[in-house]
Parts: sequence; C-alpha cells; structure tokens
Amino acid sequence: MHIAIAASEGVPFSKTGGLADVVGALPRALAALGHQVSVYLPRYRQTKLTDAATVARSITIPFDDQYRFPSVVTAGGQGGVRFYFVEYPPYFDRDALYGTPAGDYPDNAERFALFSRAVLEASKILGVPQIFHCHDWQSALIPVLLRTIYAEDPAFRDVGTVFTIHNMGYQGLFPPDTLPLLMLPWDLFTMSKMEFFGQVNFLKGALAYADYVTTVSRKYSQEIQTAEYGFGLEGVLHDRAATVTGILNGVDYEEWSPQTDKFIAAKYSPQDLSGKAKCKQDLLAAFGIAKADPKLPVIGIVSRFAAQKGFDLIALIMDRLAREEMIVVALGAGDKPYEELFLRLHKQFPNKIAVKVAYDNALAHKIEAGADMFLMPSRYEPCGLNQIYSLRYGTVPIVRATGGLDDTIEPWDARSGKGTGFKFTEYSGESLLLTIKAALEAFRDQTSWQVLMRNGMGKDFSWNASAREYGKVFDKVRQMRGAATASEKVLV
Repeated sequence: MHIAIAASEGVPFSKTGGLADVVGALPRALAALGHQVSVYLPRYRQTKLTDAATVARSITIPFDDQYRFPSVVTAGGQGGVRFYFVEYPPYFDRDALYGTPAGDYPDNAERFALFSRAVLEASKILGVPQIFHCHDWQSALIPVLLRTIYAEDPAFRDVGTVFTIHNMGYQGLFPPDTLPLLMLPWDLFTMSKMEFFGQVNFLKGALAYADYVTTVSRKYSQEIQTAEYGFGLEGVLHDRAATVTGILNGVDYEEWSPQTDKFIAAKYSPQDLSGKAKCKQDLLAAFGIAKADPKLPVIGIVSRFAAQKGFDLIALIMDRLAREEMIVVALGAGDKPYEELFLRLHKQFPNKIAVKVAYDNALAHKIEAGADMFLMPSRYEPCGLNQIYSLRYGTVPIVRATGGLDDTIEPWDARSGKGTGFKFTEYSGESLLLTIKAALEAFRDQTSWQVLMRNGMGKDFSWNASAREYGKVFDKVRQMRGAATASEKVLV
C-alpha cells in the first residue's frame, strides 16, 4: 500500500517535540512491513538537506489576495522511505518552526494551509497514495480539502485519510475570516464542521472529515472523549467513537539502549548491570554533586517545566521530599516559576537537588542511564517516551496513571515479583509523595529492586508492533473508501 505521511516536523530534518520522533521512525517501520511510504514536511531554515533535487518547480496555491507558488524538493530515500519538502521561504525560512517566545507566528494558518494544499498538488505529480496519514493541526486541512474542494477530483476518488492526534491541547484556532483568506467555503463554519466558539478550528475540521482518527495510546483515546481531557472536542470524538483508536508510539532502541548508548559512561545489560553504577557516578559528577553517597537513590527528571507535566504537584512536595534520603536531578526548561523553584531548591539543598535549565540530549541520556528512578507525574500525557526509555535503562518509572503512562507501566508487586514501576491515580501532591516514598522504600531491598529493573528492561516497545497496528487501520480505511466509492457508483 502507498502511504503518504504529512506532518509539520520530523527527525532528522526538523524537531520541536515528540511528533518529530514519530514521523522519523514510523515511516521506516511501515516500509519494513512492505508498504511504499512518502513523507511530506515543510523545508524550514533548520532543515539541512544534502543533494536536494527539485521535483516540482512551481505549484499554484490560491489565496484571496494573490497566488503563492511553492516548490517541492526531495532529499532522496532513507530506510525505504521517500522524503519530500515543501519549499516556500517567505513562510518557512524563519528562526523557529511555529513562533517566537512572544507567541505563535500570526500567519500560521496561511503557512500550514499552503503546506497542506501543496502536499495534495505534489502528490498528483509524484504519486497519489492510497492513504494520507496526517498528524496534528498543521496538516489537518488535508482531510478537509479532500472531502470539500477536491471532492470531485478523480485523482483522489479512492484515497483514504487517517488523522493522528498527538496532543488535544493544540488545535489550530484562528479568526473566522481565515476561511475566505484560504479560499475555503463558508459552509465549513458550522458546529458540525470547523466552527468552535466563534473561531475556525483546524483540528476539529480533521475530526469531522478524516476517515479514521488515531491517537498515541489506548488510554488517551478514551480520555479525550471526556470533558476533562477533550479540550472542548470530546463530543465530536464521542460521536465517532467507532472510528477512533489508540496506537501506542514506539521508541527507537538504536538510539535509546544502555547496551549501545554513545553518551553514557559505561554500557550495561540485564545480564550485567554493573555498568549502571559507573553511569550513576558520571551523572552526579555532571550535575556537580560527585561527593554524594552513591548508595542514595537518584530520581531523574527530563521534561518541559510546565503544569501539564505535573510540576505544580512537584512544587507542592519538594520541600518535604528534600528531607528524604535521596537525590533529585532535573533537566529541562519552560515556565519561569518552575525553573526558579528548582534553582531555589538547589541553593537550599545543594547536595540533594540539582538542576540544569536547558535542552541537552547527551545529558538526557546520562540521566536515563545513571538515575535509579524516573519521575513523570503528568496531569495528562498522550503517550510519553521517557518512561519507555527508562524501562530499557533499568531506571524505574514513577508516573501518574494517565494516557500512555498508564498503558506502559505496570505497578510493582514485591510479593509476586511482577511489575515495572510505581504509579498513582489521584492528581494531588499527597498521592505523588506517597508513591515516591513507596519507591524509596522498595529501593532498600536491592535484590528485589534488581528484579524490578530487569522486568522493565525486558519490555519491548519498538515500532514494529505499532506499525502493524497502523497497517490494520489503513486496511480498514481502504475497505471503507472502497465501499463508499461503490455506493457512489450505484447512485450515479
């Protein structure tokens, strides 16, 4: 089957978050299953291409003020996947992908509408797929366009669409006059289509028009159909629950494995855990607390510092947690109050709490390898990757039972020797503190703890299984589109 993946970022070409990791890994896994895969991305300033070749010199995209003429270049194939880039420097040759510290770029609607139309037009030149697999609001117009403006285009008559939600909190909201600017019909501005409390909602448009909707874990697919996690679109998803499913993100074990990791002080495996002690010493040295007692448990954090990630709970308990026999090392950046919280706590407890306010990939690897536990108390977490990395490194996750965290972590039971981590349900500081204390208590029995470590290290969350699940969804959509086309022919 030919699958065209459209997204706003993908490694190794562009990245701001986990979406890029998915778009970098899933296509290769699909190709390994025998699918023909094309990937469409914008060509940003940060997109570094070698031997780029133009494959579509000029594509006409209408706007109500004037036409715009992007081109499409290719960087060739990697792992059986063909990559294409929509090139339009006025929109994409900028310092950042989506905005500045002051906020989103004001023309984001135009930028990603141009990208979506260019993907459709380019596919008519480069090969129309059987499935367009679109990710997040930036490519959400593709399903909308296919069922409205392009509905009578014979090139797309049998083409299906799958739309993946990576985070319901980001929807692409714009003023109503965005529709005529993008040459989209006004009849899209209704409650059943793209209207959302007086604004145009790109994500809602995809939910209304895509053949199938997926999200990045089973639990999150259920949560977003509730008022607590649906961000106002829970009713739309609930109404089409039969075509909504969760497929857990995979991880790339070529990059994240203590047996091969190039960033860590020593390699180790489930059969020989001795290297983890060296990684712990190296981690403490990297945070400037090399004189700490190496027998103390180290709790690692790698995260965006934001309330969504549970930092409001961490703020509530840190003064009490600092009195426990443990060390906390935190890496990340984000909301100033949480950055300042950790900096203050480091001054107050210099041998117990350390922080690096930065994004540092090498240090993130050192934390995964050197910490004894990994903390992710998220308010919501569509999938989460760090808890999966932690399992492979024998770094025991402490998580809240939400989204992908709930799907991937099994509670530890010392009596049976089963489980992979610790988790709590109630979103409160007390629940978090009690769960951390339970983990610290379990750590004291090192024989039992090593069973727990090896349980996690034996789990397999590679992309192979996830790619097969996507393949099943693509097959369903092909059958749905075939039935719809047959029905249209009967009516004619």
